[in-house]
Amino acid sequence: MLVHGGAWAIPDDAAQAHLSGVHNALEAGYKFLTRGGSALDAVEAAVTVMEDDPTFDAGRGSFLTSNGRVQLDALLMDGGRMKAGGVACVERLRNPIQAARLVLERSPHVYFVGTGAEEFALSHGMALIDNSELVLDRERERLRSAQERQAAGLADATFSGLEDDKGPETALPRVIDFSHDTVGAVALDSHGNLAAGTSTGGTLNKTPGRVGDSSLIGCGCYADNMSAAVSLTGWGEPIMKLVLGKWATDRVAAGSAPEFSAREAITYLHNRLGGHGGIILLGPDGRFGMAHNTPAMAWGLATENGLATGLKL
Repeated sequence: MLVHGGAWAIPDDAAQAHLSGVHNALEAGYKFLTRGGSALDAVEAAVTVMEDDPTFDAGRGSFLTSNGRVQLDALLMDGGRMKAGGVACVERLRNPIQAARLVLERSPHVYFVGTGAEEFALSHGMALIDNSELVLDRERERLRSAQERQAAGLADATFSGLEDDKGPETALPRVIDFSHDTVGAVALDSHGNLAAGTSTGGTLNKTPGRVGDSSLIGCGCYADNMSAAVSLTGWGEPIMKLVLGKWATDRVAAGSAPEFSAREAITYLHNRLGGHGGIILLGPDGRFGMAHNTPAMAWGLATENGLATGLKL
């Protein structure tokens, strides 16, 4: 089992919280696998732990939209049954990954958004909460600062500068210094089934209704027993344009090792669209890969030999 908790320039004073967060997620998820449970249960449990941890941009403590609210997206996919469930722009669910599981198991549809997603979750036993329960004072201050900078014509409220010095026509947003704490997990169970999940609060100061890569099949998340399971984190728009999750799993299906395919995907992301982020990739034979082109990525790995976590590869 692998998990990630964001790929960016994680500062020293946040390092331990990220390491503890991914470790706790691994423990929660991997115990299902050691007991003969399903990869789907393991992924859901791991992502739930990170949604509940305010360290990450998922669930409680997520970035705020431009109007000061939390909007959450999540996707869960079962690579054995080729079933998926996704939700986006939900504001009254504490754990969107659990709502995604309900969509996967109890609906003929794949994807619900907004109030429709919330009503579906409520009808299947999930409690609705007030959006304020997801909002932290830390994030109110972060949004205020971003909007002040935006009004002053300084750095973009989402991005921290420009990466390219070739001029305004070719300049790309520099995102590596800005927090991208989207969370995700991939797992392989004793029955040979793969699963993947990704959950996020999106980008800071985003326009309400914006959906990134995390909850889109084949973009920020994908699983297929015939290829691999993948979860990504980072700057969502370039990842979406390249359908990067599916791109990476297709290479595993074609015979490439996950370790190589992960690095290749991140290189392609940057070379093609100047994108930044991180990836975890797990094949049906247990081989895996991780890669990022940011200064750090919070990652965790659990195998029969034990648990390991880190911030750099």
